[in-house]
Amino acid sequence: MDRVLQFNFGYLPPKAGLTSGEPLSSLTSKRRQQQGRTDGFSFINLNKRPRATPDNSTVEWRCINYVRVLAADMVQQANSGHPGAAMGCAPIAHLLWQKVMAYNPADPKWPNRDRFVLSNGHACALQYAMLHLSGYDLSLEDLKKFRQIGSRTPGHPEPQLTPGVEVATGPLGQGLSNGVGLALAGAHMAATFNREGFKLLDNYVYVICGDGCMQEGITSEACSLAGHLGLGRLIVFYDDNKIQIDGSTDLAFTEDVMKRYEAYGWHTIHVEDGDTDLPALAAAIDAARRETSRPSLIKVTTTIGYGSSKQGTAGVHGAPLGHADLSAVKKSYGFIEEAETLFAVPSDVAASYAACKVAGAARQAAWCDLFDRYREAHPELAKEFCRRQSGELPEGWRDALPRWTPDDKALATRQSSQIVLNKLCEAVPDLMGGSADLTPSNLTKFRGALDFQASTPEGRYVRFGVREHAMAAICNGLAAYAPGIIPFCATFLNFFGYAAGAMRVSALSEHGVLYIATHDSIGLGEDGPTHQPVEALIHFRAMPNLLTLRPADANEVSGSYMVAIEQRTTPCLIALSRQGCPNLAGSSLDAVRLGGYVVRPAPAGKLQLVLVGTGSEVSLAIAAADAMTDVVAHVVSMPCTELFDRQSAEHKAVVLPAGVPVLAVEALAVDGWCKYAHSVVGMRSFGASAPGKDLAKQFGFTTENVVAKARELLAFYNARPVPNLLERADANEGLPSGH
Repeated sequence: MDRVLQFNFGYLPPKAGLTSGEPLSSLTSKRRQQQGRTDGFSFINLNKRPRATPDNSTVEWRCINYVRVLAADMVQQANSGHPGAAMGCAPIAHLLWQKVMAYNPADPKWPNRDRFVLSNGHACALQYAMLHLSGYDLSLEDLKKFRQIGSRTPGHPEPQLTPGVEVATGPLGQGLSNGVGLALAGAHMAATFNREGFKLLDNYVYVICGDGCMQEGITSEACSLAGHLGLGRLIVFYDDNKIQIDGSTDLAFTEDVMKRYEAYGWHTIHVEDGDTDLPALAAAIDAARRETSRPSLIKVTTTIGYGSSKQGTAGVHGAPLGHADLSAVKKSYGFIEEAETLFAVPSDVAASYAACKVAGAARQAAWCDLFDRYREAHPELAKEFCRRQSGELPEGWRDALPRWTPDDKALATRQSSQIVLNKLCEAVPDLMGGSADLTPSNLTKFRGALDFQASTPEGRYVRFGVREHAMAAICNGLAAYAPGIIPFCATFLNFFGYAAGAMRVSALSEHGVLYIATHDSIGLGEDGPTHQPVEALIHFRAMPNLLTLRPADANEVSGSYMVAIEQRTTPCLIALSRQGCPNLAGSSLDAVRLGGYVVRPAPAGKLQLVLVGTGSEVSLAIAAADAMTDVVAHVVSMPCTELFDRQSAEHKAVVLPAGVPVLAVEALAVDGWCKYAHSVVGMRSFGASAPGKDLAKQFGFTTENVVAKARELLAFYNARPVPNLLERADANEGLPSGH
């Protein structure tokens, strides 16, 4: 059993005969020091300096220790959760909420509040405890419902559910990367609106993260960029507790994190005793706040589950302490009356934290006085600031959207996207974003755009570098900072696979990020199957609260951007072609809102066939319908299946009439089309490396092959009834009310 425990949890339970009951992580570290390592790695000797012995009778330590037990109470009540990191990080949280951060619990959206992100979101009992104690609209009853159905205290933070939560965290590394976006947004908005004598925006971003966040690749991407950009108001606390689920971090993670961050250009500080040395922790925070030319990493060495009998072990990471251990912890901290009761907040602790709400209201009142003076001195700027804080879009912005006719030159939809983006970025200053080192291919740098750099934070174009995952997560941070920033980012559709984890958080968090995905099919040609995204849209179409738009021509591109800008709580992916697409006679901007519509009506007679396509294949479907002069067919453009699914049964019946065979044409995977079509001309394999025209012929995306497949479909149903694919028992599941 000892071997099993050691392998799975990284520690041996203390028992008679053992020379030490310390966790394996500590023993391993000491052993390496004794052996004298010469391989360049450095390990912290936890006994390097004597640890302070806190006076648990003081109000400050009673506050800190009660945060520890309140977090443990939540986990115990739910019989589920992660008490260890919450207990270990309580001193950090206490200093931030009671002495450092600017915030007003009565107004969680105050524009100049400091932003807090708990990147190791599994420790959210800590955040919920602080929000409750400091006066946010989060009651003790809410804490008692931790991790329960309908609760405002879910198992990982979600901003829509809990006041005071800025971003959704849980997938490790996302929160720290969001923090980079929040800091970038703060720097940009300050440069845009601050004026001499009026420091309207000067907030900090504070992030707590753990070893897991440091191991995730996304944080390396994001923090490398943060160092390059000199985001000096970003302060990250790295909870160095040397434990992860498998056991000691020594099993898989022995790098010198501080050296890595120094190489990124960060300011680094180490607090060796994060359990008891409050003066060192406070001094580190003060030093980080004064260093405004580069982001700061404060490595805080803590003990996971501090105070528990299982402290310092993986056993306290993701399981309740147990009633006996929890009671013992409370008694050791001096909470004798509360030892056998959950959620009993001592009056002196409650009174101490109650002062936070009073201080927060005073801070915001002072800021409001400043804003009143700002409004007098800079009325137009103040008006624009208020508009952007409200989320209201500029008046008449839709008028800027360009329109095309069939006589206009055929453009690749990525080229028409560039034209649309130029117009929109001029009309909507809220738009801000960039590309993952593919600007010349994505065509996303708008006319007159200034790069966001350390010396030009007023710039709206971000050079994300080859960092797709971090790019998407940073855009989530931009969106979370204020309604007045509408972020966009771009890469090839295939490489949004790298970003999918952050895109999922966009959808969950209701961040209206625009994902501009060029080179959207095998039509990209010679780069071959490593770049051809045959399966990508299946994934994104299946994601809740994400709209996937694949426009057929320039008008549909304009309409796709219109839809994306209108959808402020839904992220949108716009898939764009490398190859040219003719402008269609029946396309329009407004039709995109329908998701699917008849773009080429049938000639007179009884309808015999429907051809439906997306993107560059719509013009192919029209060419095939025109070639079948003996078949009465209409052609449907389906730029967004998700929007089509929301339409009325009457509209769907016009677009895809009952009893009529439907042939879908899309140069992507065939999967998913069974909802709408009886047969599909699509991809059933990876693509190949060749010119686009040769690939179209090889894989059947020609007028001749589509005509042949259409005739096969008609022959198949010549003596069979045609099933109505829209007639399903669950057809209205998940649709808005009234449909």
